[in-house]
Amino acid sequence: MDLGLKGLRAVVTGGTKGIGLAIAETLAAEGCDVAVCSRHDGEAQATAARLAEAGVKTLGVGADVSDGAALAGFVEKAASAFGGLDIVVANVSALAVGHEEEHWKKGFDTDLMGTVRLVNAAMPYLEQSAAGSIVTISSVSGREIDFACGPYGVFKAALIHYTQGLAYQLAPKKIRANTVSPGNTYFDGGIWNQIKDGNPALYAEALALNPTGRMATAQEIANAAVFLASPAASFIYGTNLVVDGALTRGVQF
Repeated sequence: MDLGLKGLRAVVTGGTKGIGLAIAETLAAEGCDVAVCSRHDGEAQATAARLAEAGVKTLGVGADVSDGAALAGFVEKAASAFGGLDIVVANVSALAVGHEEEHWKKGFDTDLMGTVRLVNAAMPYLEQSAAGSIVTISSVSGREIDFACGPYGVFKAALIHYTQGLAYQLAPKKIRANTVSPGNTYFDGGIWNQIKDGNPALYAEALALNPTGRMATAQEIANAAVFLASPAASFIYGTNLVVDGALTRGVQF
């Protein structure tokens, strides 16, 4: 299937590691110009250099999504470098699972407001696009109670609601908005890699919950996100695509 991504222009927050990196790599492989941001400017620039090997335009910028001015600057630089934007992927999470007030503030400012800031900054460019698309990365923790039922789960649930609202509001402008909710996803250096090494009992418990007997790969999540971002999903608005290997049992209607 031709996803129709060649020549389109995308920004991916948190695009230097894990799911974000896999999304950026897949977009680039499909012929999409890609800009990534990370809190570390060097990592972002190095990632952009690797992505450029696919023969597309790339940009890497150091920007913390909890800093509104820095995030807006990243979006503006990407739009200037590419001559506009068609796709935004909000991927960053604070991974705040504690119950102290500081964790709630961090989750709100990074997971939720980082997404809102990204969408707001990109909106003038998406409105000029013929293939405007927003993809937010939520989590299965946003639709059922698990060990991350504090700020992480709450703000992931809020992202789903926010994105579906965007889909309805922006549909007349032909700007699509959708969410991907990954299940437990394992990649080197990721949270489940850390849990496997630091808390093997919790890792074994989480692994046992999945009837497939394994966790997702970052590429499997990226495949879903890139499809939803692409013109191949042109009539999909406001969906929450769960990619979890049958981990969750709640029925979606």
